[in-house]
Amino acid sequence: MTRTTVHLVRHGEVFNPERVLYGRLPGYRLSERGQRMATRLGEFFADHDVASVTASPLQRAQETATPVARTHDLALGTDARLIEAGNSFEGHRVTDGAGSIRDPRVWPRLWNPFQPSWGEPYEQQIARMTAVVRDARDAFPGRESVLVSHQLPVWVTRLRAEGRPLVHDPRRRQCALASVTSLEFSGRTLVSVAYTEPAADLLIGADPVPGA
Repeated sequence: MTRTTVHLVRHGEVFNPERVLYGRLPGYRLSERGQRMATRLGEFFADHDVASVTASPLQRAQETATPVARTHDLALGTDARLIEAGNSFEGHRVTDGAGSIRDPRVWPRLWNPFQPSWGEPYEQQIARMTAVVRDARDAFPGRESVLVSHQLPVWVTRLRAEGRPLVHDPRRRQCALASVTSLEFSGRTLVSVAYTEPAADLLIGADPVPGA
């Protein structure tokens, strides 16, 4: 049976000195460290049989995907289904004070962690991500595809693939910056999920802003 792999990649570190939960806001580019992470991903995938590279339309994902596409002389595709999760805290700061996600005035939004109540439902994220994965799997049987997205959509897609509950502690997500979550299929059946951090050494001191 043909083995096909679809890699879900989280973008690299973002230049965000004001520590804003940027979500889908435009204009957030990679930091210098993030650019090095993107280069590392290009090196990591250099000896893989990559047939396609597709990214979220957000700038940080596009910049992360570019070295991978360039390594394989591929046109970089864009798919809106890979975009960051919608979040009502978008634009808030992660630090303390007015406008912070720690401000008690925003706590009523947190009433339902199962959906979640503060943003795009987990099931909706999984549905759109899974659709992209299936499209890549079916378009390039026997080869590998790279999909560059964002932490939460990648993480909940992995949770569903592994049959785990979707409700989780964001601090315990195994989805670091520039990490690779690999879904391997035999035919159209998922047979394994693997995780690796090609830029692990660059994570030391990296900005840990959540939900990016």
